Amino acid sequence: MSGFAAGIQERLDALAAISAEPGAITRVYLSPEQARANALVMGWMREAGMSARLDAAGNVVGRVEGPEPGGPAFVIGSHLDTVRDAGRYDGPLGVLTGIACVAAWLRTDGKPPFAVEVVGFGDEEGTRFQSTLIGSRAFAGTFDSALLALTDADGIGLGAALTAFGLDPARIGEAARASRDVLGYLELHIEQGPMLEQAGLPVGAVTAISGATRLAVTLTGEAGHAGTVAMAGRRDALAGAAECVLAVEARCRDEADLVGTVGGIAAYPNAVNVISGEARFTLDLRAPDDARRRAALADIEAAWGAIVRRRGLDLAVRRTHDAQAVPCDPALTALVEAAIVQEGYRALRLPSGAGHDGMAIAAIAPIAMIFVRCRGGISHSPAEFAGPTDIEAGARVMLGTLRGLARTMRA
Repeated sequence: MSGFAAGIQERLDALAAISAEPGAITRVYLSPEQARANALVMGWMREAGMSARLDAAGNVVGRVEGPEPGGPAFVIGSHLDTVRDAGRYDGPLGVLTGIACVAAWLRTDGKPPFAVEVVGFGDEEGTRFQSTLIGSRAFAGTFDSALLALTDADGIGLGAALTAFGLDPARIGEAARASRDVLGYLELHIEQGPMLEQAGLPVGAVTAISGATRLAVTLTGEAGHAGTVAMAGRRDALAGAAECVLAVEARCRDEADLVGTVGGIAAYPNAVNVISGEARFTLDLRAPDDARRRAALADIEAAWGAIVRRRGLDLAVRRTHDAQAVPCDPALTALVEAAIVQEGYRALRLPSGAGHDGMAIAAIAPIAMIFVRCRGGISHSPAEFAGPTDIEAGARVMLGTLRGLARTMRA
């Protein structure tokens, strides 16, 4: 069998050239750039021996039938949209590897014992409408029609964007699949973190996709003159916020796979000679186990309560996002691990701190994920990079997983 990496990289480069911004990779949901990318990917699917179509949510779907036409399919997927000024591997690597593996399977193994689909989801990142997983939620039948009222930065509604793209927002439900139609789901993705690189391994098996809680926090104190209010009498909201940030770091620093991030902070009135009367900040808290995440959140909020009482501040907390952790299926993950070992590598098990389309698909099917090493753990950046050796290893592990599943189903 010829190598996978060169062909996959060539196609990644071709997709990277489709962008709304010169000199950058920006390809958002329901944009002209997405339409061009979809057409290119559907062409590659057909070259591989699949039928190809666009579903009612703008997802690209390639399919090879099994012995029973229209029978349930094993789905390989990831996304084709990007963040702004993105790298070229996040999302498309999983789609293009799936296409390459189906082509190789048909060439060397013949017709599969079950239908196989490769899906390029239209929106995972949420860049345009600030709501993630639109494509995969529609596929899983969990799309909320209230999202059709969302608007982008130009005031264009999601429903109007679907219409302009040639889709009917009233028919988006037709993208949904029932559990009986999906045998399982496999997603290959760059790790977007440093663990594989630190372990010296090109690939790993994902155990779970972390759950996440996001908060918007406001501390209220009392503004005052920077030169005349004594330090002992101050109710400095920004100083209190700084202590709260450090409390997050202290709680999360020493617990494996628990991460807490204060990514946004603002002080008011934000003047050099005025004590801050108000400070606002965000919290993003993630863990692959929901009980651990909830326990950490309770500890953090208790620490914040002690800080504001001591400082004479008022605290208001608003929860803006809460998503449960999604465990990967043990049986499918075991097939991934067996394929990794077959390729001569140690099967490292690791959680995903980032969200993926598999989170939505888990509502209708067992899921598994393959992580591919990325340089420096960098993602959502033009510096994002996965080397050819790692791409090759990931593709071979995916094909090995498919073959393992076929052996299991034939037994």
